[in-house]
Order: sequence, then structure tokens, then C-alpha cells
Amino acid sequence: MFNFIILIFIYTAIYSLLAMGQNVITGYTGMLSLCQAGFFAIGSYATALLSVKCGWNFWATLPVSIGLSALFGLLIGLPTLRLKGDYLCIATLGFGEIVRNILINWMSLTNGPNGVQRIPMVKIFGFAINPRSRNWQYLIFCVIWVLVCYLLFERLARSRMGRAMEAIREDEIAAASNGINVTKYKVAAFMLGAGVAGLAGSLQAELILSVMPSTYTFMLSVMVLCMVVLGGMGNFKAVIFGAFIIEVIDYLPKMLGLTSVLPPQFKQILFGLILVVMMICRPQGILGRQNNAFKRPREAAK
Repeated sequence: MFNFIILIFIYTAIYSLLAMGQNVITGYTGMLSLCQAGFFAIGSYATALLSVKCGWNFWATLPVSIGLSALFGLLIGLPTLRLKGDYLCIATLGFGEIVRNILINWMSLTNGPNGVQRIPMVKIFGFAINPRSRNWQYLIFCVIWVLVCYLLFERLARSRMGRAMEAIREDEIAAASNGINVTKYKVAAFMLGAGVAGLAGSLQAELILSVMPSTYTFMLSVMVLCMVVLGGMGNFKAVIFGAFIIEVIDYLPKMLGLTSVLPPQFKQILFGLILVVMMICRPQGILGRQNNAFKRPREAAK
């Protein structure tokens, strides 16, 4: 039971990274995207293929995973700049499905549906972290990455770039008329969200020590969006909290021994219900949006 709880926290950490990337795209810049699963897959396969076929260690594959995912974020961001709302959602959803189908059908590179197996474990100063026998060590490793990304994104939220993204979310036309380069910040949001998803993909590959295309489905992107909506868009603490709640809900049937009773589509129904209920009852999320406004100093008493 203890190992099972540790596993939930590990997945919470990995999906928190995905949720923070989604939060930059949707929560801060206001673009409804459903392609985090595609970026996640790119990061995972980059680490897996470079480790298994080229003999690289994790630390050498990590910059490639992040950079390659960010590059695809640029490639999907530029052509979809004119799309908004449902149209942008459909376009990004199509990108995620294209990535998954390429992974399934490019047999010579990805080994198709069988995926890539026997990925070498992460080593720190020559010490291998076994995610199976020493999963608490891997949890600490993942939590460190979450803390680093959280601090960087909090810094971003309070910077000029973060405020420009918020302005684009609130009113794109007004932001452009005030001199904000809308194109630059939208593309930057996609690249940041994709890059951190690539990092999460590398951690996922090193956790399971294998990758398969069936992992990176449309439902994964929906689950990440649920984390952001449930916790509170525009709030990085909230999306981490949302990731924890969704992971607990995801593993609750296994913890209660109800997997044989509930239908296979139970999770899809539950995630959809969460989105509908949150949009009706509390659209700002459980913790709500974070206020990053500058506080004016109090006037001195006369």
C-alpha cells in the first residue's frame, strides 16, 4: 500500500509539470489547447530512443527532449495563431493524434505499437535510481523538478512576459493596440508549455523504463485540462493541487478494488463530469485565479 501511495505522488509530480505547461497556454494566454499528450509523447520517445539506440544517458537526452518538444510547440503555434476557441482546440487535438499515429506506424524508428523497452535508469553521480525498488528516491527526484519549474513559472507570472500573456487573454485586440506583440507571446506560450511537457515525458519514460504509443491518447490531454480547470486556471499552485486530486480519483477504483465492477470508460465519464460541474458551479476552480497585480505602497499618514 505504501508503494502504491508513493506511485500516486510520482504521477502527481509528472502530471503537475504537464498541468503547469497547460496553464501557461490556457490559463495565462487564453488559448484552448489539447495537444499536451503530443508534446508529452515527443519528450518520452526522444529520451527512450536516444537512450536505447544511441547509448545516451538521461542527462544528455533531457535537453533534446525539452528542445524538440519546444520546437514542435513553435511549429504548431505559428500556423494556429489565427484560430480561436473551438477551432484552435480541434487543430491542437489533431496534432496530438498525428503524433500518436506516427509513433504507431513508423516501425523502423519507434517499433510501432510495441514501443521502446529497456530504457536505462537515471544515474546521479554514478548511482542509479531504480523507480521500482526505490520509488521514494524517484519521487524526490521528480519533486525537485516540479519545484524548479514552479519557481520559474511563478517568476514568469510576475514578469513583463507574464503580464503580457494575461493581457492577451483578457483582450487580444486591446493588448495589440497597446504595443504587445501578440504573435510573439502566443508562440512563446506554446513553446514553454511544450518544453515542460517534454521534461515530463522524459521523467515518465524513466519511471516506466519503456514507452508505448497507447499511453499518449486524447484522454491524457483531457485529463491535464481537467487538472487546470479543477485547481484554477492562471494559478500554478492550484494546478498542482488539481493534478493531485485527479490522480487520486484516477487510482481510487484500484485502491478500493472496484476495477472489475466499474466499466472501462468510467474515467472518461468522470473527467467529463468534473469539467461540466466545475464550469457550472465554480468556473474559477477550487483555488481560483492567482492575482499577480502589483500592490501599491500605502500612502504615508499625514
